[in-house]
Amino acid sequence: MFVMRSLLLLILSGLLSGGLFAQSDKLTKLQLPDQDDYEQIAPDSTFLALKEAYNRAVEKKESLAAARCLVQMGQICFHLGHFPQALEYHLQAGNIFRKEGAQQQLADNLNDIGMLYYYNKQPELSRRQYEEALAIFRQLNNKTGVALTYGKIGHLYEKQQQYDSAFLYQRRALAAYLSADDKAGMSKIYENIGSIYEDLARYDSASFYFNKALELNIQGEDKIARIEILNNLGDVCRKTGQYAGALMQTRRALLLALELHEQRQLSGAYRDIAKAHHLAGANDSAFYYLELSRQYLLETYSEENSKQVALLQTVYDIEKKNNEIERLQNARKTTRIITAATVIVILLLVALGILVISRQRLKLRNEQILRQQHRQIFETEKELMEAALQNKQLQEGKLKEELEVRSRELTTHTLHLIQKNQLLEELRVRLDEMVKDEKRDQKKQLKQLLGQINHSFNHDQYWVDFRNIFEQVHQAFFDNLKKYCDTLTSNDLRVVALLKMNIESQDIATLLGISQDSLRVVRYRLRKKLNLQQGESLTAFIQSL
Repeated sequence: MFVMRSLLLLILSGLLSGGLFAQSDKLTKLQLPDQDDYEQIAPDSTFLALKEAYNRAVEKKESLAAARCLVQMGQICFHLGHFPQALEYHLQAGNIFRKEGAQQQLADNLNDIGMLYYYNKQPELSRRQYEEALAIFRQLNNKTGVALTYGKIGHLYEKQQQYDSAFLYQRRALAAYLSADDKAGMSKIYENIGSIYEDLARYDSASFYFNKALELNIQGEDKIARIEILNNLGDVCRKTGQYAGALMQTRRALLLALELHEQRQLSGAYRDIAKAHHLAGANDSAFYYLELSRQYLLETYSEENSKQVALLQTVYDIEKKNNEIERLQNARKTTRIITAATVIVILLLVALGILVISRQRLKLRNEQILRQQHRQIFETEKELMEAALQNKQLQEGKLKEELEVRSRELTTHTLHLIQKNQLLEELRVRLDEMVKDEKRDQKKQLKQLLGQINHSFNHDQYWVDFRNIFEQVHQAFFDNLKKYCDTLTSNDLRVVALLKMNIESQDIATLLGISQDSLRVVRYRLRKKLNLQQGESLTAFIQSL
C-alpha cells in the first residue's frame, strides 16, 4: 500500500507540476482527486487517462507532453511489477527527450531506466544509465540531480556488496545535498549510509546515521519515509538485543502506518513486533502480532493483485483497441494503396496502349519505307542483273564463237595432219616398194627420201600446235586426267586427245604413224595406267572428263 500511494502521489504531483492536464483545450479534462484522497486513485483509470493524454499529445504533435505521459505510464507499470513494459515506456520517452533536447527530463528518465535495469539484474546497463544522467546533471549544474544519481550509484554498489564504493558515492551524494541545502535528500542519504553499516553489522554506526536521518525527516512532512527510518531503527535495536527499544521504534512506525492507512507498512510493523516479542520470549504476543501481519499482508496482496489485474485488463484493452485501430488504419492504407496502384496500373496500361499503337504505326510506316526501299533496290539489282546477264550472254556468245572457231581450226588442223600423213604413208609405201626393187639405181637417194618422210611423221612441232589449240577448246582436260594418272607420256596424251575428239582408230594410227596393232597395244596400256576395269570403255571414260 505504501508503494502504491507513493506511486500515485508521484503521478499526481507530476500531472500537477508538469502542467500535463493544465490546459483542457490541448489534451483532456481529466479530473483527479485532491492529494488527501490519493489512496482512492486506481492505477487502471490513471493509466487509461495517461494513455488518452498520450494519444492526444501525439495527435497534436506535442512530443514532450507525450514523453511525460510515457514516463508516468512506465512508473505505474514499474510499481506494479511489470518491468519489461515499464522499460519499454521509459525507453520511448528517453528517445523523445533526447530528440527534443530536454536534458533535465532525459536525465531523470535515465535514472528510472537505470533502476529498471537493476531490477532486471543488468547492473552494467544500470550503471551506464546512471553515468549518463550524472553527466547531464553536472552540465546543468543541478546539484539535487547530481546528489540523487550519486545515491543511486551508491545503492547499486551496496547491493553488489562493494561497500567501499557504496560509501564513496553516498558521501558524494550527501555533500551535494548539503550544498543544495536539501534536508529531505540528506535524510535519505543518512538512511542509506546507516543501511550500509547495518549490512556490515556495525550497528552503533548504523543507529547513529538512522537517528540523524530521523532528525532531519521530522523537520519535513514525509511521514512515509519516516516509517522506513523507524523500522530500520527497530531492526538495529532488535539485532543488538534491545527488544524494548525495538518495540518502541516499531510501534512509532505502526502508529504512522495506521495514520496513513499504509497496509504494507502495517504488515511489516506487526511482523517486526512479532519478531521482538519472540526474541524476548513472549511467544503468545509474537503469534498474535504475526497473525495480524499475515492478515494485513493478505489484504495488501489481494488489493495489489486486484489493481494489477485491473491494470493488465486496461493495458490489454488498450492494446486490443490500438491493434484494431492499427488494423483499420492498415486496411485503409492498403485500400488507398490498392486504389492508387489500380489507378497507376490503368494509367500505365493506357500509356502502354498508346505507346504500342504509336510504335505499331511507326513500325508500319517504317515497313512501308523499307518495302519501297527494298523495291527500289530490287529493281536496281534486277536491272543490274539483267545487264550482267546480257553481258554474260554476250561473253558466252563470243566465247562460243571463239570455241567454234578453235574447234574448226582444230578439226582443220587435224584433217590436214591426217591428209599429210596419208599422203606421206602412200609415198612411203611406194618408196618402200621402189627400194625393194633392186633394179633401180636410185636406191640410195630413195632411202634418204624415205628417212625424211619417217622423220616427218614424228615431228613434234605439229603436235605442239595441236596441243595448244586442243587446250583452248578443252580447258582443264589434261588437269582432270592427271588426277587419275600423272605418269602418262607425251604419246599417251596424244592418243587421249585424239580419242577425246572422237577420231577413228585408223585415222589415229595414221596421225601417229603406227599400225593398228600398235594402236591397240597403246590403248591397252592406257587402260592399265588409268585403272579401268575390264569391259569399261576407254573412249567413254575419256569423253566423261
